[in-house]
Amino acid sequence: MRYWLALPFLTLAMSLGGCSGGNETWHAKDISGLMPPLEFELTGTGGNTVTEEDSSGSLRLLYFGFTSCPDVCPTTLTGLRQSIRQLPEPYRDDVTTLFVSVDPERDTPERLQSYVQFFGEGIVGLTGAEDALRRLSKRYRTTFGYDEPDAEGNYNVSHSSAVYVFDRTGEARLLIRPGLTTAQISEDLSQLAR
Repeated sequence: MRYWLALPFLTLAMSLGGCSGGNETWHAKDISGLMPPLEFELTGTGGNTVTEEDSSGSLRLLYFGFTSCPDVCPTTLTGLRQSIRQLPEPYRDDVTTLFVSVDPERDTPERLQSYVQFFGEGIVGLTGAEDALRRLSKRYRTTFGYDEPDAEGNYNVSHSSAVYVFDRTGEARLLIRPGLTTAQISEDLSQLAR
């Protein structure tokens, strides 16, 4: 008898729990509420100032790298491009990739422009003074560093391989780490876009 009396309350509790919005499952790491909203002021490929407001309303993928990166950066950007191409057509133009070069010494706006063009539309090349880049990387709990230059003046830059995903309002939602397939990334972006 007690079971039958409690049944309406259990049903109500279960239906309200289903409305909480916490039913998403992600392939990437869910960082909702763990990172601050997207906020930056950097230099774009045209030498102009670019902020998060310039791409508001779209999903933003924030990635720190540099154009002389021999492997991780091109692999990551190629994977993101493929993942975006796998999205349902209505969402493909709703994603902006923000490629932030942490090598301002070599990555001029012109060099950045040439580099990001290779990875298609929807990618924005950004850089800035080293202190501004350090503040931004610290904001998202990462860092970067420079190796000693070789005899020709070439040097490597260490940086994170993670991609931060922000929703249309600029809230941090996901952290894409190496190991995810393009299909998994595309599924996450599609779910977030919906």
